[in-house]
Amino acid sequence: MDERSTTAWEFTDDRGHLAAAPEPPARVAAYIQAGASLWDLGIRPVGIFGSYHDGDRPDRAKSGALPLDDIAYLGAGADLGLDAVLGVRPDLVVALTYGGGQVYGIEPDTAKHLEEHVPVVVIDVGQGRTLSGVRERFAELGRSLGVTESSAALTELTRVENELAALTEAGGGARRVLALSPGGPGSVHLARPAKWPDLSALTGLGVHTVEPPEGPGANWHTGSWADAAELAPDIVLLDARANAAPSTEYAGEAHWAAVAERAVVLPWNPEIPASATAHAAFFGRLARALRGDG
Repeated sequence: MDERSTTAWEFTDDRGHLAAAPEPPARVAAYIQAGASLWDLGIRPVGIFGSYHDGDRPDRAKSGALPLDDIAYLGAGADLGLDAVLGVRPDLVVALTYGGGQVYGIEPDTAKHLEEHVPVVVIDVGQGRTLSGVRERFAELGRSLGVTESSAALTELTRVENELAALTEAGGGARRVLALSPGGPGSVHLARPAKWPDLSALTGLGVHTVEPPEGPGANWHTGSWADAAELAPDIVLLDARANAAPSTEYAGEAHWAAVAERAVVLPWNPEIPASATAHAAFFGRLARALRGDG
């Protein structure tokens, strides 16, 4: 970790709120995705918390490379209390929003009172921002805290992006990629690619991301497994988070079985850490699938 400066610190977050401290914060508590992003940059959180989708344990699929045994888990959603957050003595809390400035995963009253005790920075990771834009915002926050992303990680990301673009141009772009989140034996949520920064980034690199049927649902089309089968994907990005239905609930569903037999199935974390390291790994897995390497 880079040595931090001792000058006064300020950072304007994506709500337009100015967070300030006499010196750069060193004890950061963060939403789990933000914590995983900061870890990749070289910042070790003193505590992490989940959302209303999470339980009394951190979701391993969302936590990136965080050493979960060594970082306090403060709770999730309605069970996340002010005392739990303040108990790890943070001098900065990093949270997320999906637009509109509302802090994601924290009770509004808790978020309000939290800002009375400690600076809170909220980063927008919603559909209004590109994947690279989300990554750059975390990089800006990291630089304000005295750390910079490694040049090796940035070089690897550029290499993998170029590889993926070359593969799609050479014919790999004809392979149909569908992202989905299992709802159970009778339902599945099919992602609308334009609404997810990571899927939009794939589309921009020439990947044929499959669009589900029109209808209600801003980010997802909720339908049947027959809907997924009808889209005939060659590659499935399967939501690996704990809030997705476990495979035991739908493994015997005939339409899913047909999809899984036809397609390469890759784990997908819709809450991917905002770092060059995580994005390179995501693009790399898809590149290997397009090459036929798994």
